[in-house]
Amino acid sequence: MKKEEVNFSRYISGQRQGHYESFFMRANHPHLPQAFWIRYTIFSPNQHPENAIGELWAIYFDGLAHKSIAVKQEVKMDRCVFNNHAFDIHIGDSFLRSNELKGNAATTENNITWNLNFKGDAEPLFVLPENLYEGGFPKAKLLVAKPMAVFNGSLTVNGKNINIADWVGSQNHNWGSKHTDNYAWGQVAGFDNFPASFFEISTARLKMGPVWTPFFTIMVLRHNGKEFRLNNLLQGLGAKGSFSNFNWDFYSKTSEATISGNIHAQKEDFTGLRYYNPPGGIKNCINTKIASCEIKVCYKQNDGHRKEEILQTANRAAFEILTEDKNNEILDFYL
Repeated sequence: MKKEEVNFSRYISGQRQGHYESFFMRANHPHLPQAFWIRYTIFSPNQHPENAIGELWAIYFDGLAHKSIAVKQEVKMDRCVFNNHAFDIHIGDSFLRSNELKGNAATTENNITWNLNFKGDAEPLFVLPENLYEGGFPKAKLLVAKPMAVFNGSLTVNGKNINIADWVGSQNHNWGSKHTDNYAWGQVAGFDNFPASFFEISTARLKMGPVWTPFFTIMVLRHNGKEFRLNNLLQGLGAKGSFSNFNWDFYSKTSEATISGNIHAQKEDFTGLRYYNPPGGIKNCINTKIASCEIKVCYKQNDGHRKEEILQTANRAAFEILTEDKNNEILDFYL
């Protein structure tokens, strides 16, 4: 996949095969436990392209106040543009294009407006092996189009202006014919003690008819000028990943590197979201962007000696869990 094409929409207007596709941005305050997440989404149910819609999502996470503000808005497809030949997304009056996004979404209780620009020259990060991005397996694809993106501008959350000055995060692009059945996903764009390092990880399992596959854990770490790709699917089956509602432990090893660690957050740091699934039904997601993360990495240096380092962040980690469970007792709020 060419670098300039990673953000082009995969959706073909009128296609009958079910499809979801999301372009999302997330970033953290340089020092405080605050973050935003903004998502431009296509949802097209299987065999019913006439019911396709665009969705706008936005969340502001405020760890200082121990609360988050979440909004979602649905827009008819005739008021949306998802460009197959350029990075150009419009959902109603909101838009996303190269280095810029503006928009608004509201519920009856909350309103979030954004006016942001972003930049970053890091190469796209392919979370899966690159040969899996064009085939039918897995049914969900994910990549980081702009790791370590720097955001500037403003948010307005329920009338309160929030200045966004050099918040660091990422611009991401996911798509597929169905959501992964059960997963935990995490990302760190800059650790507290290694601000240039980027980490992405997923522990997931798939449902084949009535049968569940084992969990597999894949991860990619960019650190000290190296990229450690522990993402071969067979190797991922041998890795370890165990997550509960608010905690996740993981371990993986190759001849090049060993990575182990933990991501966790408090219950009040999460928001609950409900995603439409193209084959039908709802997937329930618990979502935070102000989780803690610590990983230990042991890797071979250019001189052949191995080096061990611990990378930590107190509140800069993204952490999501997606499941079919209704999660009614996990969180008090679902959007």
